[in-house]
Amino acid sequence: MRLLVTGGAGFIGSNFIEYERAYHAEDEILCLDLLTYAGRRENLPEEGEKFSFVQGDIADDALVEQIFQQFRPELVVNFAAQSHVDRSIESPRTFLHTNIMGVGVLLDRCRQYPVKRFHQVSTDEVYGELSPKQRQSLFTEQSPLKPSSPYSASKASADLLTLSYARTYGVPVTISRCSNNYGIRQHPEKLVPKMIACARANEPLPIYGSGMQVRDWIAAQDHCRAIDLILRRGKNAEVYNVGAGCELQNIRMAESILAQIEGSSSTICHVKDRPGHDFRYAVDAGKIRRELGWTPQIPFEEGMRQTVRWYLTHPQYLSQK
Repeated sequence: MRLLVTGGAGFIGSNFIEYERAYHAEDEILCLDLLTYAGRRENLPEEGEKFSFVQGDIADDALVEQIFQQFRPELVVNFAAQSHVDRSIESPRTFLHTNIMGVGVLLDRCRQYPVKRFHQVSTDEVYGELSPKQRQSLFTEQSPLKPSSPYSASKASADLLTLSYARTYGVPVTISRCSNNYGIRQHPEKLVPKMIACARANEPLPIYGSGMQVRDWIAAQDHCRAIDLILRRGKNAEVYNVGAGCELQNIRMAESILAQIEGSSSTICHVKDRPGHDFRYAVDAGKIRRELGWTPQIPFEEGMRQTVRWYLTHPQYLSQK
């Protein structure tokens, strides 16, 4: 197979390329990535017979057409996205450009140069929040889309656009909506590496508001395995939720990281909450379990120990570029 992986130099994308090369070594991969602040060329393997890299924007129609014309991908996986909620509040237009217009460009090329599958990597944030009164509730694939931020609204828009191309043009598509990921090579603006960086430097760990917001955490490797299954065996025009059922309050995540680094919980400080901060995300991953036989394989405690250890031995990933 020939895979086009967009946004592959980022956190989850680079983990996915690593997974594909380990389990589908016969496949040829081309990575297209703009190398913004969140992408690093060193996250990727050296170019060779089975791997090539192009630096560029998924919204650059001429470049994307050239790639499709020359490489003729059979599978396309789109990780490319602006993904930080705070940045979307400050500068929403950048998110509209990449997360909506860029997806439209990719879908148009999948029409022009037919592919076996276009997979859109989405997020559970498109569903909005579960309130404190909904502590037993889970988002299903049928839950309405109620995004709270410009980021999640742009991702929800991309999901709807993707499904419309399946219905209108017959483009074979799938979508995955995953819960919060943790793992190696994540940008330090995100919660886990940010907490590790602060704890390592013995600096205050800033937590939004009360810190009681709840997230369902999954190891990036488990997420990548789910995407691979959906890409190769998922049903056309279907959405699959991906989550490990490991719910944790943000403040408890900070405390668990401090415990591993032998820091003090007194260093946790509460800062002004961000606008529209969702209280809880939690997805029902029953569909992907039933239909594709996927289950998470990395226990949270083990995965977090490995993650913290990796960042402590790769401190360059704990500083802003």
